[in-house]
Amino acid sequence: METVFYSLQDFMLCTKTVTYVLMGLGLFGLLGYWLFLTGRDESIRKF
Repeated sequence: METVFYSLQDFMLCTKTVTYVLMGLGLFGLLGYWLFLTGRDESIRKF
C-alpha cells in the first residue's frame, strides 16, 4: 500500500483522520473496560 501525498493539506487531513479514529476506538475501549470493572456480580447476602 503506497500512499502519495501531493500537498501538505493532504498529509495533514490524513494524519488528523487517523488520529480521530484512534481516539474514538480508545474511548470505546475505555467504556468497555469501565463496564467490565463495574459490572461485577454482587456477593450473596447471608442473614
